[in-house]
Parts: sequence; C-alpha cells; structure tokens
Amino acid sequence: MAGGAIVGTADTSRIEAPVTMKAYLMCAFAAFGGIFFGYDTGWMGGIMGMKYYIRQYTGLPYPGPDATTTEKEAFALPGWQQSLLTGILSCGTFFGAIIAGDIADRIGRRWTIIAGCFTFSVGCILETASVTLAVMVVGRLIAGAGVGFISAIIILYMSEIAPKKVRGALVSGYQFCITIGILMANCVVYATQNRDDTGSYRIPVAVQFLWAIILGLGLFFLPESPRYFVKKGKLDLAAKALASVRGQPLDSEYIQDELAEIIANHEYELSVVPQTNYIAQWTNCFNGSISKPNSNLRRTLLGIGLQMMQQLTGINFIFYYGVVFFKSLNTISNPFLISLITTLVNVLSTPLSFWIVERFGRRNLLLIGGTGMVVAQYIVGIVGVTVGQDKGADTNKSAVSAMIAFICLNITFFATTWGPVAWVLVGEVFPLPIRSRGVGLSTASNWFWNCIIAIITPYLVDKKYADLKSYIFIMWGSLCIISVLFAYFLVPETKGLSLEQIDRMMEEVNPRNSRSWVPHSTFAADMGMTKAEAIEKNSSTEEVETQTVVPNKEVV
Repeated sequence: MAGGAIVGTADTSRIEAPVTMKAYLMCAFAAFGGIFFGYDTGWMGGIMGMKYYIRQYTGLPYPGPDATTTEKEAFALPGWQQSLLTGILSCGTFFGAIIAGDIADRIGRRWTIIAGCFTFSVGCILETASVTLAVMVVGRLIAGAGVGFISAIIILYMSEIAPKKVRGALVSGYQFCITIGILMANCVVYATQNRDDTGSYRIPVAVQFLWAIILGLGLFFLPESPRYFVKKGKLDLAAKALASVRGQPLDSEYIQDELAEIIANHEYELSVVPQTNYIAQWTNCFNGSISKPNSNLRRTLLGIGLQMMQQLTGINFIFYYGVVFFKSLNTISNPFLISLITTLVNVLSTPLSFWIVERFGRRNLLLIGGTGMVVAQYIVGIVGVTVGQDKGADTNKSAVSAMIAFICLNITFFATTWGPVAWVLVGEVFPLPIRSRGVGLSTASNWFWNCIIAIITPYLVDKKYADLKSYIFIMWGSLCIISVLFAYFLVPETKGLSLEQIDRMMEEVNPRNSRSWVPHSTFAADMGMTKAEAIEKNSSTEEVETQTVVPNKEVV
C-alpha cells in the first residue's frame, strides 16, 4: 500500500476492521491513565483528616482525652488550607490539559502521555518530601500539570484507536480506572491514618510513583494513533499504526478502507475550515454558528459543557471532602469507613456502564442518570436538614443511615452514567483537525470546575462561613436539573458510529433526532476515493493520453 493510491469503499459497514482482542487489551491498558486522576482525587481528602497531618501543618497540639467539643472541632485544617491544597492540583491540571492539545499535535498522543508521566513524577517527589505547606502546594501544582496531560490525551488516544462498536465501553474503562484509583487511595489512607509520623501521608503520596512507571513504560510498546499520522500527512506510518491497532496485515482491505475513510474525512474537514497558522488552529475551535449542531463552536461548547456539568453534579464533593463533611455532621461514628464504603460503591457500579453505554446509548444514560441524581440528592438534603440533624444521644440513626444509603445511590447513578459517558462523548464529537485541542479544552473545563468546587466547598460547609451542612445536597441536586436539560437539548446520540460517521450525523440532524440517524454514505465515496471512482479516473487518464499521442503520430 505504501507506494500506491489509497482507495476506500462506499459500503458503510466496511469502514472499520473487525474487533480483535488486541484492540481490547490496548485500550484497557491506556485506560490505566485514569488511575492518576482517581488516586489524586482520593488521597488528599483523606490526609486532611489525619491527626498527624493536621498537627504538622497547623502546629496545633493533639486534643487530650478531656478536651471539650469546641477544642476537638478546632483541631482541623483551616478552610483556606483545605481549599488551597485541593484546588491547586486542579489549577495545574487545567493548564496541563490545555497545553497537552498542542503538544499532542506536535509530538504525538503517545509521547505526550509519556511526558505527562514524567511531569507527574517530579511533582510526586516534591509532595512526598514536603514538610511545609509551600512545598506541598508546589508539588501538587506540578503533579497536576502531569495529570492534565494524561487525562486529556488518554481520552483522545483511546477514542482514536478503539473500534466503534465498543468504543463507549472501552473509554468507560477510563472512568472505571478513576474509581479504582479513588478506592486505592482510600484504602492506603485508611491503613496509614493512625500513624504518628510522616509516613501517615508520605506513604499514600509515594504510591503514585508506581502508576507513572507502569503507564510510562507500557506506552513505549504501544503504537501511535493512526489518526495523528493522517493529520501529519504521514500515510505510510498511519497504515502501519492502523494495522497494528486492528490486528490486521498491512495489505488488508479493511485497513485500506478504514484509512481511506479517515483521510477523506480529514480532507473534507480541512476544506470546510482550513488550518493556516498556529492562531487559526485555536480559533478554528470557535468557528461557526452556535445554532448549528455541526459547527466547531457548537462542538467545543458541547465538550466544555459536558465536563462542566459532570463536575456540577457534586460527585467530587463526596470524594474530596467526604471525611471532613461526615465529621462535621457529628452523626457518623467512623467517617473514614463511610468514605471507604462510598468509594467502593463507586468502583462496583462503574463496570455496569460498559454494557449499558452500548446497549442504551450515551444520550439516554445522561438523561436517566441526571434525573436519578436529582431525586437522590434532594432526599439526602431534605432528610439531613429535618429528621437527620445532630441531636446528640437523640439523633435519629435510621435517618442518618437513609442519608448514607441515598448518597450511595447517587454515586451509583453517577458512576453508570455521567461519570463515564461525559468522557466517551468528549472523545467522539470533535473532527480530526481540532480534536486534540477540543479534547484539551474540554478536559481543562473538567479541571477548572473541579478547582472551583474544591476551593468554594470548604467555605460552603465550614461553620465559620456558610455552614450549609446537608443543604449542600439540595444545591447539587438543583445543578443536576440543569445537567439534564443540557443533555436533552444539546447532546447527540453517537452509539455504534465511527468518528467519521459522527461528523456526518452532526451535519444532518439535531441532537433530539440523532438517535434515529443511520449512515448512508462514506466520506471516501463523497471525496472520490473509492475503487470504482479510481478505476474511472484511470480510464479517463488513459483516454486523454491516447488523444494526445495519436495526433502526434499523424503529424510525423
């Protein structure tokens, strides 16, 4: 294939090779990057409740056995420190995700992730070595930049190599790895919480090195995304990468057909929105009308909005501040254990999304999951501010148990819908010319709102400030209503379509009618790259050559 013209097919069922076990394993390994995201989400919330950590970072002595309730409540990190330590990671990831889009287009998806692993490791060294707030903050910022690289480009890489029939399930594996990371962090924190030395927080931090080593080394042996090579015009390398990803020989018709479709779609997108210089490559993300579902502006706002709505469900409030919040209620005897239980629910619920995302579709899951979270969070908030309030010995334990149960139900709704599906869609809705930057902007949106929530939440629940207590769940439930409306009006159904077919679908129907759309042509056919058209062109060329040669003979 290297030396000849690449031709495709007009058959919409043949634009992708059959799924092989190799594709599953490659995507499963790439999904391992979610461990970074999840583990970093999980350990900080836990160590902020550790006695040794509080003493080291505040200078306060341990409360004695005869300490008053006021003295025990005062033994805690100030709200501003909680905000800083939690929010600074998201600040680093925000900028890391934006930069990652540029880097991924220059050096490739694979090398960008490897660079993220290295950056993350530098931050880890500082976090592990820290004994002061300043060093911990710098370490969190640098580690955050590494997580930003990884979280953005892993989704891009997986979406570009995963087969269309199982892309949703495989990318959902990224969310599953996030939940595993959170669980691992909680387990390690739970095991070290009572240590009276720096090991109480250094051990949970240092464990992260393992994730960087595994992912960074493993990616050396995985192929680059074929769509990256197409974008760079390196079609021979694109063919080799695609053959490796699909587990097919280089001269397979499946490989030729799929590669031709990718090339034709890329050429079509460039003809619509040319990329002239560096600034234009960024401004192209915002071209077009907001009223047109297929415009770059609409797609960019869709990706940014999806990640914003995912964060505004309030899920990370539970994982960042679960221990602190459960302590503040004064109705739960072992906040660390309850936090561990909620994390376990998150892990066990997520695998269900592997099946339902391909069975019921992305759009349906967002609508159902968002509605379920509204109901669950309203119940938690209403019970918490009525019969579940702290009344000392007279506290209604059944009401407290009901609150915990509905918090777990809320997590289940999130873990099977908005958690994985938002990531799946972000990797699907962008055309190739702006995909890396679009995914980067969307991931940056996730971390931006993650940062905002991390910063403001301590002030919302701290007794010195808003002291919302359980009212905060009514706030999260209300924001989930907005998420449901967003999904209904703006999110298309992309189940079972190739990335190139999604482009075509978004051109032809609005999100509410997208579920009934079926592929009816290929980009290769539209761009004149099919076998029949190639033969026709060759015949035309031969006729022209004959007409120009014969007269010359007559003249002689």
